[in-house]
Amino acid sequence: MKNKQIFFTRIHQAELMECELPELKADDVLTRTEYTVISGGTERACILGMNNTSRNFPMSLGYCGVGHVEKIGCGVTGLSAGDRVLVYHGNHAKYNITPFSDVTKVENTGISSLEAAFVIIASMGLGGVRKLELEIGESAMVMGQGLLGIFATQFLRASGANPVIAADLNPERRSLALRLGADYAFDPADKEFVDKVRAVTKGRGVNATVEVTGVSAALSQALDCASWMGRISLLGCTRVSEHPIDFYTQVHKPGIKLIGAHNFVRPKYESYPHHWTHHDDCRAILDMLERKRIEVMPVVSRIVRPETAKEIYDQLCDDEDFPMGTVFDWRSV
Repeated sequence: MKNKQIFFTRIHQAELMECELPELKADDVLTRTEYTVISGGTERACILGMNNTSRNFPMSLGYCGVGHVEKIGCGVTGLSAGDRVLVYHGNHAKYNITPFSDVTKVENTGISSLEAAFVIIASMGLGGVRKLELEIGESAMVMGQGLLGIFATQFLRASGANPVIAADLNPERRSLALRLGADYAFDPADKEFVDKVRAVTKGRGVNATVEVTGVSAALSQALDCASWMGRISLLGCTRVSEHPIDFYTQVHKPGIKLIGAHNFVRPKYESYPHHWTHHDDCRAILDMLERKRIEVMPVVSRIVRPETAKEIYDQLCDDEDFPMGTVFDWRSV
């Protein structure tokens, strides 16, 4: 069976290519894709061969998508052809074959497939928030308002953080954060950034921070803004580590907790407080979307055709203001 799939063929090069689908294994699910979302930070790092990426070309990404089941393996139960599903660890492709364990059924009829396409990446933002073990009334901040950050901001608001502070270099992203639940949005390039954050927390500093950028300078700022015995979840994958951190002064002495929050560090089979499985988080977010507790549509920047992959990834590589909510529409491919 022929497939169309986006590959990173070498550094700074993406192509939509035709390839052959492998045979379906017993525990596999074949899905026909509706939408996939570009995860700008991860995909830019991979296509440019940055630190902590495989540099194993050709490669294909696209871990955040939604589609309908075409066929199931003989060992799969609980799914039928036609079911709408989230596809984790899939690819930007017309068809995906993935293990049943990476598929979550979408039972919520009140949300669109375009909204559902963002649920997997939203679950990563939620994972970073859960690790903070937030108490109602604690101050909270998100460093970086890309896709993970903008959802983390919404989840902090829903969790009872007060105030919720957003930080991003981009004024449009700061405005969006204010629209979606942040009480304050500051530019980390402002020389008074730390003073402003401390002022809105009445001088006490931030109790709980989600660091999404993976940039050491941003982590250093988050440490400078942290309260005594504050917590910082490290959600962003570290790619840029040029800024020195004084661990004695910024971490050890004030008793700051740095919490690794990579999405792979989840329980596989059963959720427990502050540590939910991938599927449980996805189902929770689907329910929140259906009840209008969080929003996706303001995050959607544009919907593009897979045939434009080369131009889209050229822009991702070269433009610092790449539209974060960029979605591939596979329905007519």
